Amino acid sequence: MAAVSDHGGSLERARARFPDAPEPLLDLSTGINPNAYPFSSLPATAWTRLPEQGRQRQLTETAARVYGAPSAEHVVAAPGTQILLPLVAGLAAPGRARVLGPTYAEHARAAALSGHPVDEVADFEALFGADLAIVVNPNNPDGRVVTKDELLGLANDVGGRGGLLVIDEAFMDVGPVFESLCADVDQGGMVVLRSFGKFYGLAGVRLGFAIGAPHIASRLENLLGPWAVSGPALEIGIAALGDTAWREGMVAMLETHAAWLDEMLAKAGIAVLGGTSLYRYLEFDDVPRFFDHCGRRGIVLRNFEGRPRALRLGLPGGEKDWARLDAALAAWKGINS
Repeated sequence: MAAVSDHGGSLERARARFPDAPEPLLDLSTGINPNAYPFSSLPATAWTRLPEQGRQRQLTETAARVYGAPSAEHVVAAPGTQILLPLVAGLAAPGRARVLGPTYAEHARAAALSGHPVDEVADFEALFGADLAIVVNPNNPDGRVVTKDELLGLANDVGGRGGLLVIDEAFMDVGPVFESLCADVDQGGMVVLRSFGKFYGLAGVRLGFAIGAPHIASRLENLLGPWAVSGPALEIGIAALGDTAWREGMVAMLETHAAWLDEMLAKAGIAVLGGTSLYRYLEFDDVPRFFDHCGRRGIVLRNFEGRPRALRLGLPGGEKDWARLDAALAAWKGINS
């Protein structure tokens, strides 16, 4: 069985690597919004009763409207997109799976668990001819975006031969939404994944969505079974997704904060090569030393096994976090000037 790959977000691993780092650790190793949605208290029934079908319906209706899906019948709610990966990969008969990379490692692992021989390819054109093609869009960690027209052409190729294109739009909330394929799933041959926890800063809620043609959505719902999403997750998802003012304000704020981060990095002599407004992507020769420099100061970044020049850096949250990162960057500049 394929092993779970290393990911960002583990403070236990960070403490093991930097045991003398000052606490609390500042975790910038994920692409999760540090400004979480401020949901109100939940009704007691969210904890004490099994989730009602009507509330799940309201959640999928709200998600369809927010993400631009044709209807609620096209949307499947799940306890996080992670659990959907092998289920979606299993919709395609075992055959050649190709993942556009480098990218989130769990897609290749999930495809392998579903019986597909998997190749990671760097060229988009190499996805044509696959039985299962997977594209993360915008990509994690470098923010690369594949256009809608290119993806529709790929869906036509893969789907026309009975295969499946999976588009992981986990970061499309802060991406170019006009490139989203959520509205196009009726053309067939594709499933779009959307994450809730990243943009809304509530990763622990474990909520995500698959969007596809109704016959695909129905298959996934049957695989998940009843009560797949917890009562608290339903209530939080309905409230947060329905809050248009918060969503629009947060998109604008994150763009501003990403620009601040770019300026801070530039002052330290570090160029940003890509990313989204939830994370920035860096590549330079001194990445291992910079990673350790920050880690010893209690600032956890995301490095990548086998890619020593690559680094992902999330956004700080409050003023103290920004000041802490600024001090670390100033010290880095002083060491290297």
